[in-house]
Amino acid sequence: MPQSLVKEFTFEFPLPIEILLLRTIGAALLCGLIGLERGVHKNPAGLRTNMLVGLAVATFCMITLFMMDRLAVGNPAMRLDPIRLVEAVTAGITFLAAGVIVFTKGDVKGLTTGASMWLSGAIGLACGLGIWSVALVASLAGVAILWLLRRMQYATGLKND
Repeated sequence: MPQSLVKEFTFEFPLPIEILLLRTIGAALLCGLIGLERGVHKNPAGLRTNMLVGLAVATFCMITLFMMDRLAVGNPAMRLDPIRLVEAVTAGITFLAAGVIVFTKGDVKGLTTGASMWLSGAIGLACGLGIWSVALVASLAGVAILWLLRRMQYATGLKND
């Protein structure tokens, strides 16, 4: 095997492999909680969509950490602004979420689904950066809002959004 190929696949990532796996799997599982609630009630953007959104965002986070660790060190010309990651994630997910929002016959549908995708992006961001307390609290709060408030809306006869 040529040395260049060996070098290509043997670089050292700034995070240990177990942390990389934890963040990746954690994002998928926590966002899966949001997606599971959506899927159980036959809403668009269920389990797989929310898991993939969180996984993608966590992956973008870890790529950003790699870039900050490897590319910016010792290179004064290289300026990295980590907030751009948050901006890119929110813009991308907003585009996806907008696609599930439909206006028909004077009624708006899909707002909650769009919001759940946005939340999955935020959870993936927290997992990718290793901010586990935020990821866990956001996941639990999201499931509580989706599940409990759905029950309250049915019980009180409020319009389901």
